[in-house]
Order: sequence, then C-alpha cells, then structure tokens
Amino acid sequence: MAKTSDATEPSVGLSLDKHQKSAFKRFFMQIDIQLMVLPALALIFIFSYIPMYGVLIAFQDYKMGSNLLNNNWVGLKHFIYFFNAPEFYPVMRNTIIISFLKFIFGFPAPIILALMLNEVRKIAFKRIIQTVTYLPHFLSWVVIGSMVTSMLSVDNGSVNMLLEKLRFIDEPINFLSMTEYFWTILVTTNVWKEIGFASIVYLAAIAGIDPHLYEAAAIDGASRLKQIYLITLPCIMPVVIIFMILAIGNLMNAGFEDIMILASNPALREVSDSLDVYVVRVGIDNYRYSYATAIGLFKALVSVTLLTFANFIARRTGNSLW
Repeated sequence: MAKTSDATEPSVGLSLDKHQKSAFKRFFMQIDIQLMVLPALALIFIFSYIPMYGVLIAFQDYKMGSNLLNNNWVGLKHFIYFFNAPEFYPVMRNTIIISFLKFIFGFPAPIILALMLNEVRKIAFKRIIQTVTYLPHFLSWVVIGSMVTSMLSVDNGSVNMLLEKLRFIDEPINFLSMTEYFWTILVTTNVWKEIGFASIVYLAAIAGIDPHLYEAAAIDGASRLKQIYLITLPCIMPVVIIFMILAIGNLMNAGFEDIMILASNPALREVSDSLDVYVVRVGIDNYRYSYATAIGLFKALVSVTLLTFANFIARRTGNSLW
C-alpha cells in the first residue's frame, strides 16, 4: 500500500504542473482578449476597490476636510444609534417591501416577455415590440417621472380621465399623494422601464437553443406551450439562476432615483423612505458622513450575506457564480 501511495504522488504533482502550464498557455493564446478586459478591471479597481478605505469613517466622528486617520474613533457608536433610531423599523420595512415587490414582479416579467417575443413569427411586428419595450430603459428617471406624474395628475391626467369616462370614479384621485397607491405606482413604473432591456439577455439565451429540439418535440406531438415548458425554460435556466442570484443579493437596494422623483410629496415619506433615501436625507444633507457610512456598510454586509446564501442554494442545482 505504501508503494502505491508513493507512486501516485508524483503523478498528481505532474498533473497539477501540466494544468498550470495549460492555463498559462490558454492565457497567452487569448492575450488580445485578455487585454480588452484590462480597462474594465482598471475602472473597477479605481472606482470600487480604492475608495473602500472610506469605510473607516463609519467607526469615527469624521469631520469634512480632516485627515482620515486623525479623527476620534468611536467604535460601533453610529451603528448602535441607527439600530435604536425611531426611523429604523419604518426604513427597513419600506426597503424590504419595495425590494421584495420589485423582485416578485420585476424579475419574471422580462422572462415572460422574452418567451412571448420568441413566439412571434412576424419579424416586423417583433422588431416594433422590441423597440417600444426597450425605449424606456434609455430614458432618465427624470423623464419617466415626469411622464408618470403627468398621467396621474388630477388636472387632465390621462388615468383619471379614463377612470371618469368608464365611471369607475366620480372625481379625480390624487394618486401621488396617497400612501396606499405609492408602492403599486413605483413597482409598475420600474417594471415598465426595465422589462424590455432585461429581456435582451433571455432572448439571446433562447436564440442559442438547438432548433432540432423543437423539431423533435413537434414530431412527438408537443404543443408550443409544452415546448416552452419542456425545452425553452430548462435550456435558459442557468441564465435565469445567475440573474436570480444577483437579484437576491440586490434586495437591500430598494432604489433611489425613482423614489426621490415619484415621492416628492412629503406625505409619502412613511412609505417611501428606503435606506438609500434615508442616507441622503439624514446623513448627507445634514453632514453626518460617519452615520451615513455606517448605514451603507450595514447594507453592504447584508447584501453580501444574501448573495452568498443565494449562491450556496443555487450551487446545489449546478449553477452558481463561484
């Protein structure tokens, strides 16, 4: 038995050396492609990794213009203050609910749109639908917010006029000042804005499916609906899982621009104050940089935990980020 183990050890070492050499060989064979990645890596390093030293502010009483290492260290003071703040529970509730609603309705929407577009046989009609659904993504939230505000306006707003014509209401409703409508308006606007652009990835994944699979299924008598269920969805499932992992890791980001624009009315603050909005309103606007940094670090830690947990679960299906 000892001789067998001695004989296998050199072979393992040789296989590792061979693997490393092949990895270096592949790298240099693709050197032109590797060089194309360098600008993106440089941007990530400069704007994402280098500024990370700023998290030290969360443990200090930082004053603008002072040396980062010469401030008073206060430990977890700002974290404790945030957890004990009266706004903590409303802010966390709004963040979780808004993020969860965006995930529930916003994540499957582009998948459904991609499946529907894939069934369209008229190329001209398909391109028109794609253009119409892609367009809102390229508009800023200022433009989108102005359009939504105009449609929901009490004075000549198209939604109120339509409801009055259909006799669903007797007088116009001020949708953007009533808390019970805000989450619905916010989530619907987000889905409308991003559904077309997000479906591009799924359409590309569907385009890579072997058409012979559909031909074989049609010969066996499978309907179009069964082909979607038995062929299309399983084939694009790795892409779906990867994007689901990223979406779960992003659950603490309820949004900032959309909320700031659509919730300009102070009456909506109790249902619109998310973590990002709260950080700007209480931390940045009041020059409480250490407090704002502590909240941002807390949000980042929760996001990393969610991402790791989602990746661990997805790994059991054979699809994961790492």
